[in-house]
Amino acid sequence: MKLPFTDLGLLHKQDKEEFMKVFEKCLDNSAFIMGEYITELEKGICEFLNCKYAIGVSSGTDALYIPLLAAGIKEGDEVIVPDLTFVATANAVAYIGAKPIFADVDSETWCIDPEDIKKKITSKTRCIIPVHLYGHPADMDPINEIAKEYGLYVIEDAAEAHGAGYKGRKVGSLGDAGVFSFYGNKIITTGEGGMITTNNKDLYERAKFLKDHAMSKEKRYFHPEIGFNYRLTNIQAALGVAQLERIEELINKKRQIFNWYKEYLSDFDKIILNHEKEWAKNVYWMVCMVLKDDANVKRDELMKRLKDEGIDTRPFFYPISEMPMYVKNLNYNNPFTKHLSERGLNLPSGVNLNNEDAKWICTTIKMILKGV
Repeated sequence: MKLPFTDLGLLHKQDKEEFMKVFEKCLDNSAFIMGEYITELEKGICEFLNCKYAIGVSSGTDALYIPLLAAGIKEGDEVIVPDLTFVATANAVAYIGAKPIFADVDSETWCIDPEDIKKKITSKTRCIIPVHLYGHPADMDPINEIAKEYGLYVIEDAAEAHGAGYKGRKVGSLGDAGVFSFYGNKIITTGEGGMITTNNKDLYERAKFLKDHAMSKEKRYFHPEIGFNYRLTNIQAALGVAQLERIEELINKKRQIFNWYKEYLSDFDKIILNHEKEWAKNVYWMVCMVLKDDANVKRDELMKRLKDEGIDTRPFFYPISEMPMYVKNLNYNNPFTKHLSERGLNLPSGVNLNNEDAKWICTTIKMILKGV
């Protein structure tokens, strides 16, 4: 038996059938780039999140970069990001010439720690990017309070958290802008692609202008400044529309998968699984496991032995502050980030996983950690 870390076969039969219909319609109308499905997906995302505006773009990274530009972040500014996240969060800041400043994460949510954000603010700070890591929302109320106190923008990186909830509201609607990725392993996928969400009309208009070559509304093919080709295609959007119709089903399956792992590992005290705070709805984009200090096998050795048994896993992200292009910025001391990065791994989490798969994985994990 070979069990991958996550499958990209997120499409059910009804998705494929629906997509083939709209794909043929796109072909018939030659509507490959611009078309009705982009508008439909943007409208659907707005309704799902209860926000005013959404802009489809070509990737999650572009979805991070454009709001930073639209907010007026410039070279020399500082943007606070969590040290434990995918590198694109920091890279989008660096593309502008601004400086990412790395805050530690909370020991339970694994998301950016509001208390450490305060410690990292300087006169150059212009923005905070909280990341809803692995599907759990960051604690947004204190983050927004800090931002208000210091006059900062808040751009939510919700790339991994489609449908996650914070005190009854969905992530992506809680800051000045939200950012989603539709990469192939996300809860909703268009293969590649992303979405910017906001309730700020000025930011929306600016972002929409920049992502489409900064073309003038008044004079077609006249460009008053440098823009970008970051458009989502109509064909990609058609795939997203088909999936958005059953996003609650996909989220429920993700939560069910986590509950299988929790059930089969509940009698084992050498590990910690994802947490869910009382104010949160975790969508468990990834089922995560952190080895405790007294585990008798190191994380990398466990991953190797699971691989030998046909079970693919992934390590947690490395601290971005330790990567060559960022390590020289500051001498960081982010202990929770380092601890989680060294001991955390992501378990198989694809929506096609079944109960028996989860049971077998958990049995294998326990056998290895017990030295059987």
